[in-house]
Amino acid sequence: MAFGTIEQHVDDGVLTVTLSRPEQLNAFTVTMAEELERTFREVNDDDAIRAVIVTGSGRAFCAGMDLSADGNVFGLDESRRPSLADMSDLSDPSVARVRDTGGRVTLAIHDCRKPVIAAINGAAVGIGATMTLAMDARLVSTKARFGLVFGRLGIVPEAASSWFLPRIVGLPRALDLALSAEILDAAATVENGLAATSYEPDELLPAARALADRWTKGRSPVAVALTRQLLRRNPTYDHPADAHRVDSLAMFWTSVGDGKEGVEAFLAKRAPDFTGRASAMPGFYDAWIDEKP
Repeated sequence: MAFGTIEQHVDDGVLTVTLSRPEQLNAFTVTMAEELERTFREVNDDDAIRAVIVTGSGRAFCAGMDLSADGNVFGLDESRRPSLADMSDLSDPSVARVRDTGGRVTLAIHDCRKPVIAAINGAAVGIGATMTLAMDARLVSTKARFGLVFGRLGIVPEAASSWFLPRIVGLPRALDLALSAEILDAAATVENGLAATSYEPDELLPAARALADRWTKGRSPVAVALTRQLLRRNPTYDHPADAHRVDSLAMFWTSVGDGKEGVEAFLAKRAPDFTGRASAMPGFYDAWIDEKP
């Protein structure tokens, strides 16, 4: 499959997506948004893929939105005057150029059935930073820089980062990061809870790959997908009984699926041979994902 702003490489079930506009420091464009959203939607039905790593080409991860584009640099239709009522149905084509392009990507990442790991090799600012908040882990190079710089441009954090960021670092720290608009070095990125640790540049991708393997190799793809979504969605419920409702269905369907093989393999002291496919989730899954808490 041909892309203009990203590259893809698959090795033993791990898809590495490389943002590939190195001369522009991988600056984000509407086309890149479309290609990333397409990638994270299509990977759900690709059973050859068990995890995704996202990194940047050259010396940057993503330097934010390409501000040299003609017209509205964010790809928005300035003739519109949208209201909250207009946004009630995000699938409505009439709001396509009202919707934040970064949010289209992070919602696709959020819905993904495969773990997604950011290998932040250099500058990640603006959408380059906020897109990683929807991912399951952020690993940073010692050369990385991380900045929620929206305040410097007179705009607001996007890509649904107002939902993701407080869940990662807590509300007080999220407010400080967003309002100060500071650019953090690798050590400060780790200190602020945005990444677990930093790596020397040549160790970054191997570390991301090791994490992808630790999470998914030899695991049931269905159980991985369900576990990822349970932990992302169930904390938004008001009462644990609602989480129990979904946990029960997930436990039931995995116990009669790959769980049978898992138990037999455990008792026989052998490696399991899981046959479940993330492209064929249990019947309740789609209704649950579409449900509004």
